[in-house]
Amino acid sequence: MGFSGGTHNGGMDHESPAVSRLEQALHMARALVLADLVAGRVAEAEVVSLVEESVSHRRWWAEQWPEGVEYVAGLVAQDVQDALLERYGRWPLCPVCADGDPHALDVEPELGPAPHWVCAKVAVRVAPVGSLGAVGG
Repeated sequence: MGFSGGTHNGGMDHESPAVSRLEQALHMARALVLADLVAGRVAEAEVVSLVEESVSHRRWWAEQWPEGVEYVAGLVAQDVQDALLERYGRWPLCPVCADGDPHALDVEPELGPAPHWVCAKVAVRVAPVGSLGAVGG
């Protein structure tokens, strides 16, 4: 009786909310970044693998720093952007600036909630992470 009532439920009640919050944040980060990749027509299998690598890394990171869970979406977006730059080139390209050399958008805040894609060149918010499709990203 002590086993089924105290130890098992006590452990579940203590661990479950943190795990589900983390998994929820990771699933949301994955979905948002994939939506932006689809909008930019670069969601090929190799690129999706980069998202999965980042999500795996950020799972470990958030387990070490639980207060950082709300920052996961922006970090996954930055991770994928960095990995794409190393392998394929700049992404996502700025849809705001028609003149000059093509340049990538940045994620701001770099470490904060509600990340947005911004054009640093003209200091304008382009779209929340996950919403590039709405602006032709």
